[in-house]
Amino acid sequence: MIDATYLENINAEVQNLETEMSRPDVAGDQVKMKKLYAAHKRAKKLQLVASEYLEVAGQLAEAREMLADNDLTDELREMAELEVSELEAKIPEAEKHMQVSLLEPDPLDSRNVVLEIRAGTGGEEAALFAADLFRMYSRFGESKGWTVKILDASEADMGGYKEVIAAVEGDDIFKLLKYESGVHRVQRVPATEASGRIHTSAATVAVLPEADEVDDVPVKPDEIRIDIFRSSGPGGQSVNTTDSAVRITHLATGLIVQCQDEKSQHRNREKAMQVLKARLLDRKRAEDDAKRAGDRKGMIGTGDRSERIRTYNYPQNRITDHRIGLTLYHLDRIVEGDLMQLIEPLYEHDLEERLRVELG
Repeated sequence: MIDATYLENINAEVQNLETEMSRPDVAGDQVKMKKLYAAHKRAKKLQLVASEYLEVAGQLAEAREMLADNDLTDELREMAELEVSELEAKIPEAEKHMQVSLLEPDPLDSRNVVLEIRAGTGGEEAALFAADLFRMYSRFGESKGWTVKILDASEADMGGYKEVIAAVEGDDIFKLLKYESGVHRVQRVPATEASGRIHTSAATVAVLPEADEVDDVPVKPDEIRIDIFRSSGPGGQSVNTTDSAVRITHLATGLIVQCQDEKSQHRNREKAMQVLKARLLDRKRAEDDAKRAGDRKGMIGTGDRSERIRTYNYPQNRITDHRIGLTLYHLDRIVEGDLMQLIEPLYEHDLEERLRVELG
């Protein structure tokens, strides 16, 4: 599939990128530096995977050459046959790693995200479930060294959230959380249920990659209307004594975003604009996905909010992801933030689909 010349070309690309990144005029250009860093990261990965593949392929060629020697003793022939068998078993995995590395990376994978969780059917129990989901993602974020900051929240009368919007900042966040968008369903006995009956409730999760200030969705002042009002908490009680809450309406799309978490009007406006741009980018992505819907059939992580993606069954300690038919009996650990046992199979499934579509 590849040869030594390919590796030489990759090595040269890595060297050229490192030279470019070390130039003083480039170091001061954050936008260019960011693009060069992403290209360098991908080239280094290709360099490593190509080296590993060529090493295994070279060892296999040597072992086969030895096996072809008619003067080998029985003992050496047996050793050579074993080595050939072991190396042949490694080749398919090395080839797959190479193919995966050749796939164009999702440019949004490294982005921070805006996480939106909304209570759905189920009343107060749905609001409690929305809070449980937010806690689950917060715990997962803590384990990854991410920062989770609430931008806006609407609390329910009996606890939980009718809606909570948060900014999540760190490394490779969208890459790991993009499979979480959709309807999450819970089956359990609510704390308010005296008869012990199991109820079914739902909450919707949206994971929106943060918009790039330069490349993604520039918003002009004449495209929005900004309203200032006094923030309030559950039941309409006043949280702030000043008019610091901000509501932004995007006139072309009708999207409305508000933020009242900060006491500073400037900070609330900044955060509301962050959410608006993330939603506009999400709409743009949805339109692009719709254009290539045929190719994307079978893929996950497309962000369809209406799709029921997962069921959390508390009585049986069971969690099921309906997109790939995965069922685990570790719900207690997963809701405490141990999400990788769900995310890794979803990521692998997505890779297989991308290989099928893009590499045939």
